[in-house]
Amino acid sequence: MRGRLCKEPEVRYTQDNMCIARYTLAVDRKFSKNDDQKADFIPCVAFGKSGEFAEKYFRKGMSVAVSGRIQTGSYTNKDGQKVYTTDVIIEEQEFTESKLASNNNGGGHGKSVDDFMSVPDDMDEDLPFT
Repeated sequence: MRGRLCKEPEVRYTQDNMCIARYTLAVDRKFSKNDDQKADFIPCVAFGKSGEFAEKYFRKGMSVAVSGRIQTGSYTNKDGQKVYTTDVIIEEQEFTESKLASNNNGGGHGKSVDDFMSVPDDMDEDLPFT
């Protein structure tokens, strides 16, 4: 799934120094009623090296792609109510736009690395690559 980070990852370390990074991705829905732009907010958890990577490189507004598995759980809050949780446990994560695009747009909705400049049809010179 691909989305934008809603805020900086929240990071903590366990007693045995394992990193746990939690972040939320805003993921646009492909289809919605009345052509309204809708998004789902997906809680993600990255452990170990993946958590350290998120801590070091992920910033609010960045576009990232993740894959993982769904994990459900529950706990009792301080008011004695049972709370149910659903998280994506991250197995892979990567950037989906260049650092320059992210910086130029404040991490916002700018051009991605998929947006290339068009080459004019009347270009007489050979291109330096094939």
